[in-house]
Amino acid sequence: MIRLTLITALLSASVNLAAADYPPTDRWEYSMIGFRIEDKVNPKPKDAIVATGSSSMRFWDHRIHDDLKPLTIISRGFGGSNMNDVLTYLDDLVIKHEPRAVMIYEGDNDVWQEVPVTDIVNAYTTSISKIHDHDADIRIYLLSVKPSISRAALWETMQEVNASMKQMADRDPRIHYIDVATPMLNPDGSVQEDLFVSDGLHMNQAGYDIWRDTVAPYLLEHEARYEFTR
Repeated sequence: MIRLTLITALLSASVNLAAADYPPTDRWEYSMIGFRIEDKVNPKPKDAIVATGSSSMRFWDHRIHDDLKPLTIISRGFGGSNMNDVLTYLDDLVIKHEPRAVMIYEGDNDVWQEVPVTDIVNAYTTSISKIHDHDADIRIYLLSVKPSISRAALWETMQEVNASMKQMADRDPRIHYIDVATPMLNPDGSVQEDLFVSDGLHMNQAGYDIWRDTVAPYLLEHEARYEFTR
């Protein structure tokens, strides 16, 4: 019993160490309560696609259902979040919905919060493992970290995160990497400045047009066959 307690403590310490560079996750409790209330009032279908992540995903909510139709999307973006937040609340955000697929946009705030790339990657891999522990057949779509005007100085580090996500996808056929970043760049590698609202971080409708034109064909290619059998 003492040995088991020690092992449990060591595992807990390891998880806490991995998340040590992340801010506390309890700031999202009210958001999760809101999602739970919404799910009770308006139950979501099983076997859909959960879309979760930070503000870029959250602000897509006003048009994502039209952009990705006829696919059934459950919007679970929460602005300001990072990948460790998704990991912490994975049951509420994803697993409870029994989805057939999950689409994630994170990494943007993680880099801005100066979380080391290794910790960001660990949060991704741990989340993916937890999803597949629940259902090994769930397909996961990782959207690349987007470039932006306000975070241009962080773009090199963001590209490291993107490269790591692509490697995850290359190693596992259940994981797909969707590059929404490259279409947002000029030929010289600079970011297209007309894709953003005044804060230089969040996208305007032209930015979401690029996301639609990039994500929709890929998702339809891989998910339409499952949608039409529901």
